Amino acid sequence: MNGNKRFSILFPCFENVAYRQLSEITCHDLGLDALFHELSNDKREQNIIMNVISNMTSDKRVAYYRQKVFADILRLPELRKRLSELFDRIEYIRKFNSGTMDTGEKLGFWLLMHRLDELSDYIKCVEEMRACLSEADISSEGLVSFRNYLDALYDEARFSEMKKDIAELKNKAGNIQSVTLGINVNSRFEAVSMGLVSVNSKPFKKSNVISNFADAIAEKDKIQDSSDWDGDMHYHQVAAEHQRNFAKFIENTGGMIATTRTPFVDGRIRSTLVKNIEGEDSAGSTFYLDRTLSKMLSSLIKKLRDVLSEYSDIAIVDISNVIPEFMYYIRFAEFIERYTEKGFKFCEAGLSENEGVSMVAKEFYNLKLAVSLKSEDELVYNDLVFDREHSIYILTGANRGGKTTVTQAVGIMFVLAQGGIFVPAGSFEYKPVDGIYTHFPADEEKTLDLGRLGEECVRFRSIYSECTGESLILLNETFATTSFEEGFYIARDSVRALLKKGARVIYNTHMHKLAAEMDEFNKESESCKVASLIVKNENGKRSFKVEVAMPEGLSYARDIAEKYGVTYEMLTS
Repeated sequence: MNGNKRFSILFPCFENVAYRQLSEITCHDLGLDALFHELSNDKREQNIIMNVISNMTSDKRVAYYRQKVFADILRLPELRKRLSELFDRIEYIRKFNSGTMDTGEKLGFWLLMHRLDELSDYIKCVEEMRACLSEADISSEGLVSFRNYLDALYDEARFSEMKKDIAELKNKAGNIQSVTLGINVNSRFEAVSMGLVSVNSKPFKKSNVISNFADAIAEKDKIQDSSDWDGDMHYHQVAAEHQRNFAKFIENTGGMIATTRTPFVDGRIRSTLVKNIEGEDSAGSTFYLDRTLSKMLSSLIKKLRDVLSEYSDIAIVDISNVIPEFMYYIRFAEFIERYTEKGFKFCEAGLSENEGVSMVAKEFYNLKLAVSLKSEDELVYNDLVFDREHSIYILTGANRGGKTTVTQAVGIMFVLAQGGIFVPAGSFEYKPVDGIYTHFPADEEKTLDLGRLGEECVRFRSIYSECTGESLILLNETFATTSFEEGFYIARDSVRALLKKGARVIYNTHMHKLAAEMDEFNKESESCKVASLIVKNENGKRSFKVEVAMPEGLSYARDIAEKYGVTYEMLTS
């Protein structure tokens, strides 16, 4: 279809939509690579899912478009099943497609017929897909548009006419039931040439009068006076039990007669004939007949080539390009179905219309952590809001209390929601972000040149340069690799700078003093505010629950000591 643009159920053709690719570091920090292993064992599908979901845009239209497509796919399991089966068939056709071959003079009868079969199978797949989408109760703009796209493809490509042409050609070609070959020999019975005598509409039938070709030659009364064929449709097959005695002089494999090893035909004479592959393989005979039939059936071959040339722009790629996008939705739907049955909560994200509120998440949890748990009962649910009074969270709490888990969970929710996927929460309303930036502790080998603090400063500077007021920034123990005073000084200036950006931020840190500076920070900004978020400590035990509150004392030293294993108990145990 020359006039049709490439269709997508993931990247709709809205005007003025800009996408940003999440960095590999951010994808790793959020645990997306590990999470997507749970969706599919196919590395290719994992890469497709990662490439799609890591392309983010703050355009609400895209997020809404995707989530409605996903809602249809999740709600209609029978549709998923039927589409998956059709996609497998189309992928098979595409994979073994001979359509890339020349449809001109070089393409013979056999390959032309195979190309016709491919087109016929492709048409059937498109027709079944149209029926599938017409019968299903779809409501999303994406799937309805795709159904309309298929209708347009069907009409513009003149599939109905193509079906008639294919049926007519296959009917004509189907009349060929057998061919008659002739072999010329010299006085020493050396084969000197071979050719096709006739193409017949009836198959040969085995005769019981003569059991093999050797007997036929031995009986002189069976030798004809002329080379004219008498129309006898019986044929004399060389019996397997006589092949050894006759030294396998001639074999009949699918109509191709070729010389092999015989006592009285030497290598020079054998080389004048087309040698067939021993056994049941008729490939050699097929290609010999292909060349010969192409010459004898010139009018039929011309018609085949004309039809294929006329429909040469019907590329299977029109549909196969959309298959990975469908598989993206289908794999997520299968995943959510499995975990919903285990008791895990998922909800369809809502787009916030409140100018001052950019996220309200209730009963959310970390999906990466959830897939490693044995039961939903082990999960801890939390609530969190991003608004003007809570734009930047300074998250503090006991070591191993769940700060990183909460930080990561928020990033995963945004990634899934903007990918159109239901999020791991009881409810979730948000404004899409244009990108997610993470600053988690780097691997040791990445800090050798600059040192840990230098590497952290360079990375933060890069994040700050790229992010906007519509970004989500997740900081995990940033600037904690130096002395407390030095780290606090850098962290304080970083928070002040982030306030000017207006981005949504979670700063997970052991620096309780940084959260205690909240009032000082807020004096510098009217539109965005810093808030203190803590992991609650209930009766001396970690609850893994967060709440907006001032830090529980200035016990950062004890937490840092525990983190690095330098408490008295840890050192002496």
